[in-house]
Amino acid sequence: MIRGNSGAGKSTVAAAIRGAYGRGIAIVGQDNLRRMVLRERDVPGGANIGLIDTVARYSLNVGYHVIVEGLLYADHYGPMLRALRDDHAGRSCFFYLDVPFEETVRRHSTRPQAAEFSPDDMAGWYRPGDLLGDVPEEVVGHGSALEATVRRVLAAAGLATRSRGR
Repeated sequence: MIRGNSGAGKSTVAAAIRGAYGRGIAIVGQDNLRRMVLRERDVPGGANIGLIDTVARYSLNVGYHVIVEGLLYADHYGPMLRALRDDHAGRSCFFYLDVPFEETVRRHSTRPQAAEFSPDDMAGWYRPGDLLGDVPEEVVGHGSALEATVRRVLAAAGLATRSRGR
């Protein structure tokens, strides 16, 4: 699980992990399922919560390693994330990308979807330190370089990098 505020780098980290590892990793992106597939707002009990759970479980059941990534607010998504962890026989790792608000706004301004929402929108969504509490999460500070973060996640998950072609 890779969690954090908008603009924290979750999707970038997930893509870099898959790039370093190769085939065999499914990325279950909250934004894709919630915004693109369902066109749903992030609300408690939203349909996307069950869809994220279903896609992650299916991917695990057919042999993929799975990265669930998104804002994944603790109060909205915590029960689902805990159930995924509890039901998965393999290793589960949780990472929280801790990036200050000003940095998330700066990063957002460089993204293709920068026109889709404003810094004011981001301020309304921003939740500093939104940790799950009873689930151990490794906090990754904003000073961690992408490559170092990727190595950290792969090591925690017990995954070695493989050939890109596999």
